[in-house]
Amino acid sequence: MKLAFVAPRWSPEVRGGAETAARGAAERFVAWKGWEVEAFTSRALDHFTWANVLPEGDEVLNGVTVHRFTCDGVRFDDDPDFAATVIHRPRSATLDEAFRWVAMQGPTSPALIDAVDASGADGVVFTPYLFAPTVQGVLRVGRRAIMAAAAHDEPLLRLPAYQSVFSAAGGFAYYSPEERALVERTFHVGHLPGAIIGIGVDGPGEGDHPSGAVPEPLAGELADELDGAPYVVCLGRVEEGKGSPLLARYFEAYKERHPGPLRLVLAGPPSQHERYTHPDIHLAGTLDDGDKWAVLHNAVAFLSPSPYESFSIVLMEAWLAGLPALVNGRCAVTRGHAARSGGGLWFDDFPTFEIALERLEADADLRAELGARGRAYAAGEYSWPAVIGRYEAFLAGMFARV
Repeated sequence: MKLAFVAPRWSPEVRGGAETAARGAAERFVAWKGWEVEAFTSRALDHFTWANVLPEGDEVLNGVTVHRFTCDGVRFDDDPDFAATVIHRPRSATLDEAFRWVAMQGPTSPALIDAVDASGADGVVFTPYLFAPTVQGVLRVGRRAIMAAAAHDEPLLRLPAYQSVFSAAGGFAYYSPEERALVERTFHVGHLPGAIIGIGVDGPGEGDHPSGAVPEPLAGELADELDGAPYVVCLGRVEEGKGSPLLARYFEAYKERHPGPLRLVLAGPPSQHERYTHPDIHLAGTLDDGDKWAVLHNAVAFLSPSPYESFSIVLMEAWLAGLPALVNGRCAVTRGHAARSGGGLWFDDFPTFEIALERLEADADLRAELGARGRAYAAGEYSWPAVIGRYEAFLAGMFARV
């Protein structure tokens, strides 16, 4: 079986959820199933600039033949005012404006799309839905396209261009039941093949950078800053789209009403626009794999303030570390995970945040029970063998229809 993946970036250095999911699946289809798999991508590592930093051409990465193409320009440099207008009123954009916005967002490469079309793959998996390679590629290859859309309930999902794209695809590999419901409700594609696949998640000692099955104690600059104080942790990009400012406000208000040693660690690459000055909020920056598991292993609880998720790898990692979770109830996906697993609580506003965090901080037995339930859910549903099994069955069913 010959399978192709198309993603804006493809490298172990890229930690984006959809791209990480695609790379992990592609490599396991080669190693475990013996499939012929190739990937089509840009030369970029940075999704803000699409700077062409990696060599053009082909390389074999963990068994997958990766084709890298030079892409045009920096995102929205041509007309930033137009881009901002579309972002703030996507439903009002014309179809021409929508496709112009997608091309400006990039990364754009006609040669990449031509190569995908000529690849001869039985199926082509495109991820995520938002970027130009998916939009242009799905419209080119049509029913050979499988969308791993990574869709979440954000305004840009209603941009007119995406109706054409979702309708043209041959099938959908969904990350969660909530994503499937959102896509079928928004684009009326329930008649097309689809399956809830999920994303495989590695625990401590697995994946690209094994760190050992037992995480090390917290060390280094962050350990010095915390000086043994208990802390809750949020893992992922530190930016408004991930709910970081909301979490910071809620945590500051919580500390005013509940003085004590509890700290908040924001672990992930910070946006240049984000500034946090409260003495009990610590910016840990991007962590290597060993430090990530150490931070999770030594935390009191995991907090997920993001309102927009299609799966949430970091939530599963926190559960694999045995942490209880507190998630944003406005995010259907993470709330769904918490409800199905019994591994977490959720908040809808500051009062519910305060009540939930107070319970987690005070009750060690509750933390242990939620963490154990979360670990069982993540390890059972989203181990790579479970995910690849579902993926293989779905693809076999799709190819049988052709």
